Amino acid sequence: MLFLLAVGSAEACHEALEEGQTTGHQNWDDAMTEFDPKKLSHIHHALHSDLPSEPALRTKALESLLTEKKLLDAAAIDAWIEMYRDEIGPKRGAAVVARAWIDPAFKERLLADGTSAIAELGFAGHATGHLQAVENTLTVHNLVVCTLCSCYPFSLLGMSPAWYKSNEYRARAVRDPRGVLKEFGVELGAETQVRVWDSTSERRYLVVPQRPVGLEGWEEGALAELVTRNSMIGTQRDLYPSGMTS
Repeated sequence: MLFLLAVGSAEACHEALEEGQTTGHQNWDDAMTEFDPKKLSHIHHALHSDLPSEPALRTKALESLLTEKKLLDAAAIDAWIEMYRDEIGPKRGAAVVARAWIDPAFKERLLADGTSAIAELGFAGHATGHLQAVENTLTVHNLVVCTLCSCYPFSLLGMSPAWYKSNEYRARAVRDPRGVLKEFGVELGAETQVRVWDSTSERRYLVVPQRPVGLEGWEEGALAELVTRNSMIGTQRDLYPSGMTS
């Protein structure tokens, strides 16, 4: 894998130099004929700014190696990514929330045993074996984080966002949840309690946001379209349709 990374980096450098890209004042070929630390620093920065991030390079190298050894089907990986990104996404979670909004009995079952409740809709799967649903109310707001790594109910919400996996979010969500929520545009009064739920490999959480008032006549499908991924993590609170406010 390290060999592949080195080859990839070398090829990128060679291609960049062959194209004669400039550092802003000097052609790179000309700059390489003399030792100028400042110019070389510019070249180094420009080259690395055009390369993918180190984790992306490592992932691609590993994928290439496994594909070459016929241990991995690249087309199958692409199909899985497409399914979780486009077909599942947050759509399954949104369907669960919408059902809870229109069916009080289902919501009661969901809050009591999330895993069994989502199985009624055919959504049981990986990362939802021990699902706990938590409900937002007028006086309670729930926020989900995974302080250990990035545990997430991806079979309901699709691929987790990059910020959910970041060290900053994982640390600050526990230490300063109101500050984090404010950065997401959620400002809560002192009367609203914030509850932070720490996901683990054994338990995942789904936030059931409040149903917007004034939409009593809406059908389940239309309500599901209002539900966002962030609202089911807890970094969004108001789900009113465009042009309508609380």
